[in-house]
Amino acid sequence: MKKVLTVKNITMIAVLGALGAVLMLFDFPIMIAPGFYKLDLGDLPCLIGAFALGPVPALLIQVVKILIKLLLKPTSTAFVGEIAAFIFSSVYCVSASLVYQADRTKKGAMKALIVASVLMSVFAAFGNYAFIIPAYVNMYHMPLEAIVAMGTKIFPVIHDKFSFVLCCVLPFNLVKAIIVDVLTIILYKHISPLLKR
Repeated sequence: MKKVLTVKNITMIAVLGALGAVLMLFDFPIMIAPGFYKLDLGDLPCLIGAFALGPVPALLIQVVKILIKLLLKPTSTAFVGEIAAFIFSSVYCVSASLVYQADRTKKGAMKALIVASVLMSVFAAFGNYAFIIPAYVNMYHMPLEAIVAMGTKIFPVIHDKFSFVLCCVLPFNLVKAIIVDVLTIILYKHISPLLKR
């Protein structure tokens, strides 16, 4: 079995994790979800690392990314946002790496991106429904109805937590994944030789 934690890999994990943390700071809302859902490109370095280095380094890149992000910008969500970002992003990058490891071709990479994007989006939708939204309701004493109302302003068909997750959270994560997927396709060919050198 190939050794995962070589000096080169540890260096790449640190660099990619730090880059991911910096990219997390440049987040922005998009029109398909309320403003507290913000899109960032912090998963881009991890996804590139996942393809080049494998699933274990991908997971470690996520750990480094979240820890450095917390040093650069302390939590404003009592760590709920950071834990959610770590879990969902890990599902995304590690699953992409596992699928790609089985078929290291262009077709395999496309399959990996599709599987990982769908898996992460569904996982994030379930996680928001079951844990994240209830945690925010309890922490900030914001009525669930107020959160649902923010969604209704965007999509009038939203009338409860389930329709909020289906119409806002699920598409938000799919859009984020697609943007990162496209950037990975564009950049990976140019960056991977540097990572493998």
